[in-house]
Amino acid sequence: MSDDSAGAAVRAPSEEDRHASWLELFFDLVAVAGVAQIARLLHGTPGPADVGFYALLFLAFWTAWICFTLYANVADAGTHTRTVLFAMFGMAVMAAAVPGVHEGDDQHARVFALAYVLTRVLANRAWQHRRQVLVDWPAAQMSFGVTPWIVSLWVHEPARQWLWALGIVLDLYVTFAVSARDVVRHRAARERRESRRPGRVRAGGLSLARSQADHLSERLGLFVIIVLGEGVAQVIEAAADAPWERKLYGFSVAAFALLTAVWALSFRHGYAGVPHLAAGVLPARAALPLHCFLAGCLAALAAALGAAVEHLETLPNATRWLLCSALAGYFLLSGLAWLGRANRERRWLLCVPVPCCALPLLLAGFGARLSTLTVVWLLVLVALWPLLFERRRARLMPGSDG
Repeated sequence: MSDDSAGAAVRAPSEEDRHASWLELFFDLVAVAGVAQIARLLHGTPGPADVGFYALLFLAFWTAWICFTLYANVADAGTHTRTVLFAMFGMAVMAAAVPGVHEGDDQHARVFALAYVLTRVLANRAWQHRRQVLVDWPAAQMSFGVTPWIVSLWVHEPARQWLWALGIVLDLYVTFAVSARDVVRHRAARERRESRRPGRVRAGGLSLARSQADHLSERLGLFVIIVLGEGVAQVIEAAADAPWERKLYGFSVAAFALLTAVWALSFRHGYAGVPHLAAGVLPARAALPLHCFLAGCLAALAAALGAAVEHLETLPNATRWLLCSALAGYFLLSGLAWLGRANRERRWLLCVPVPCCALPLLLAGFGARLSTLTVVWLLVLVALWPLLFERRRARLMPGSDG
């Protein structure tokens, strides 16, 4: 069967100058409030198990968010406000359940899983109503990865968390291994079978849809900027309860400088909040996971900065590793984004992503005797280095776009 016979004419998105609507902004704020709640799992002295649990819940929350972000992106004026509001409520319930889930409370864990399942099913129904299959992210309207979450409603720890992880892995598999046209063929065959049943009327054919790139990049960038703002809020909240002394003043300046440098890299030298990413160089299937993991690193960085306020003398090993590893992960993802560029230069790779990944990890491993202020200011220098490198290169090569 050819692609055309699957009802697969891709609908061209509107070329109008679109910006995020008030409903979408409201939705993003609720989503990032949930991310902030999940980031609190990293407060104190988190161990590897805490970091893994944070990553699991963050991936689940981001997946629910991107399903409806893409729905609104494609539907545009046809977005059902009630559908998005129900999704917001489901994500708010997930966020409220996070502390209890972390403490091992069965009721909170079941509520979190049930809210996630209902949110994903709602996304699936929204796409079925539109009779479209999204080319860029087929997992947005498929509930294949939801099955382990449903099973987890009757399972206790630790098997429950493994089922959740399996659900995330299945979603990633669908994202990279299943094409949208395969989804169309599967659903068309199923609907043909169902239409033969008495009393069933066959609906119109399915079509393929693509996301609107400029609008999607704005939504992704807004998510990143709100996460950075949450980092500032966490430092402010922690500083408000700490004794106001010289070390706190120095730390506050350093933390703000670090977040500002990250902002400049993400938005003045990046695209959609991803540093060193250029528009159109990566397909959405690659760019969206990149955005997910980058936002996760930034939320972890924000949590580590908030926790560091309580340890202005020296950082506990766990907090230092979290702080440095989050920044190293950020630069690792910037290097992956750079790989998509057409004008790649090996010199840039060796001068920016490699040292910016390696130095924070060296600082994490060998900086136990350094003061908190010294560690944070060294990370500021690491974050400023790509900006200084780009500025120097721009002076030497005026025609280069970096």
